[in-house]
Amino acid sequence: MPINLEVLELAIRNALPITYLNIEDQSSGCGENYSIVIVSEAFEGKTTLARHRWINELLKNEIAQMHAFSQKTFTPKQYETYLAKMS
Repeated sequence: MPINLEVLELAIRNALPITYLNIEDQSSGCGENYSIVIVSEAFEGKTTLARHRWINELLKNEIAQMHAFSQKTFTPKQYETYLAKMS
């Protein structure tokens, strides 16, 4: 069953304070393959593994209905560094 982008966004925004959120449907609109980038102060002091587990738990029902799901999670400072390296 396809997952609606708005459902994902609402679940994430309701669970933690968001500095930046990008959700990309990589399945040409069929809703079965998403890639997300989340930037939040709530990730401060957490390892990448802990952040990913948190998001996986938060979205477990949605992820179970997807073919593929990938995520990148950053603190605001980490995201600034990431963007600087990308340019």
